[in-house]
Amino acid sequence: MSKDLLPIGRFARLCRLSVKQLRHYDDLGLLAPAWTDPASGYRYYRPGQARDALMIGLLRAMDVPLPVVARVLSGNEGDELKAARDRIEADVARRQRGLRLLDRVLADGLPQSAVSIVREPARRVFAAREPATPVTIPDATAACVARLLPLMSPDGVLVGLFPLDMEEEFDVRVVVQAADGDDLLPGGSFASAVHTGPYEEIPLTVHGVLAWFGDYGHTPAGPVREVYLNDPATTPPEHLETRVLIRVEDDQ
Repeated sequence: MSKDLLPIGRFARLCRLSVKQLRHYDDLGLLAPAWTDPASGYRYYRPGQARDALMIGLLRAMDVPLPVVARVLSGNEGDELKAARDRIEADVARRQRGLRLLDRVLADGLPQSAVSIVREPARRVFAAREPATPVTIPDATAACVARLLPLMSPDGVLVGLFPLDMEEEFDVRVVVQAADGDDLLPGGSFASAVHTGPYEEIPLTVHGVLAWFGDYGHTPAGPVREVYLNDPATTPPEHLETRVLIRVEDDQ
């Protein structure tokens, strides 16, 4: 055994990690000790390994997944750390949206949406679809809209379609009405309410409409429709209007 090796306890203190963490990282193949006593199984580390150990601890403190940490240690830190940063930024944005919604609920409670029953005809549409998770809904919706904009007439209206029951992964759809559309948007009876305000607050109105279903004993059927009534490029967020439609299953 080389004299410059550090026992696991001293190395752990140097790297601000626990002995248990070092053993775990060894088991995962992230940070193997420089030498292991074959008789006792005791682990020893070189001082030069402290840089990798400190990097692991830093990245894990920022919730960077262990597979990404492994790729960073293998020398691919540029792309991997950029991707990790983007994921953290998206999570922060999602939490900020959640905080704003929570502030609204704390201030005003669940919205008492003015709900009416409307009859919607079936319409020919062009449709775009994107896979999504609850976190990536805004990006998936934007991607769908970008594909449909060239197909829109000047008076066209975009409609977002979102699952009633959110799963870990699902498809987001956006459609635009067109006489020569290659898809059909079914009609039926819908509970309808208008949401006024930023798109990120639409879930408050959706929940208000669902509360109406509970109050009146109706059964909702998905997908939830969001009809975007004005242009976000020219309308301040607080004045955006979105019609929320949820099909009344037992009125069919």
